[in-house]
Amino acid sequence: MFVLAHLSDPHLAPLPRPRVADLAGKRVLGWLHWRRTRHKIHRAEQVEALVRDLKAQAPDHTAVAGDLVNIALAAEFPQARAWLQTLGSPHDVTLVPGNHDAYVRAALAAHAAHWGDFMRGDDAAAATPPFPFVRRRGPVALIGLSSAVATAPFMATGRLGPEQIARLEALLPRLSGQFRVVLVHHPPGRTRSGRFKRLTDAAALCAALARHGAELVLHGHDHVHALDWLAGPRGPIPALGVPSASAAPLAGHQVEPAAYNLYRIAGDAGAWRCEAVTRGFPADAGDIAELKREELKIPS
Repeated sequence: MFVLAHLSDPHLAPLPRPRVADLAGKRVLGWLHWRRTRHKIHRAEQVEALVRDLKAQAPDHTAVAGDLVNIALAAEFPQARAWLQTLGSPHDVTLVPGNHDAYVRAALAAHAAHWGDFMRGDDAAAATPPFPFVRRRGPVALIGLSSAVATAPFMATGRLGPEQIARLEALLPRLSGQFRVVLVHHPPGRTRSGRFKRLTDAAALCAALARHGAELVLHGHDHVHALDWLAGPRGPIPALGVPSASAAPLAGHQVEPAAYNLYRIAGDAGAWRCEAVTRGFPADAGDIAELKREELKIPS
C-alpha cells in the first residue's frame, strides 16, 4: 500500500513587513486584506499542528497544491521553502504553485529559485518547459501542472495554456500502467469561488482527462472539502480539494477549519483501490481527528 498525503493553501504567517516600494499595484490590496481579516484566519499554530499530525501518519509522499505565500513578497519565498522542508525532503514532497504564489508577475522567477527541487520531474534534463512534470513514487505517477498566473486586482483566476495541456495529453497515455495523480492548484471541475477565481481553461483540461484518463485529481484554491467527479474514458475520475492548511474559524466568516487528506492506494493497473481519509480540526473546535473515511471508485 502507498500512502499519499494532500494539503494546500497554507498562506504562511506571519507576513513579512513590506517596504513601501513593495506595496505598488495589487500588493497593496492584498496587504490591506491581510491586515484587516486574513491574518485572523490563517494561523501559524494551525498549520504547525496539522503538519505534526500529518508527519505522525508517516505518509510515503506528500503533495502540496500551492498558495504557500500571501502577496508574493521576496521574503516570503525562503520562509516558505523552510516550511516545505518541515514536511520532508524534495524527494518526498511535491509542490505545484498557486495564484498567491504568482501574485505579481515578478514573483514567477522566485518559484524555481526557491522551490525548484520540489517541482522537478524525475528526468531533470527534460525540465524545460517545467510543467507538466512527472515524479514516479512506487505505483504512483505524480503529474504536476501550474495554473499560477499573475492577474489583475480582484482576480484570482488560473490558466494552464494550450501548450501545457498538449504536453499533458502526450504524457497521460505513456503513464497508463501507474496510478496517475494530477496535481493542480485551481479546481478543474466545479469551483466554489466564482468566475473571477476559476481555472479559465478548465474545459480544455477536462477534455484531455476525458480522452486519456487519470486515477485521481488533487487541487486546492477554494479552501473547502470537495469531491467532484470528472468524465474519464473508463468512468468518472475523482477530483478532491482540501481546506486551507492554516485556516482557523472566525466569527462572521464561513471558514472550514484546517484539514488534509490521506489516500491509501493499493492494487494494480485496471484494479486500483483508493481509500480517502480526511484528518483535521472539527468544525465545533477540538483537537485534530479523523473526520471522514471513504472508498473512492477508481476507473478500471
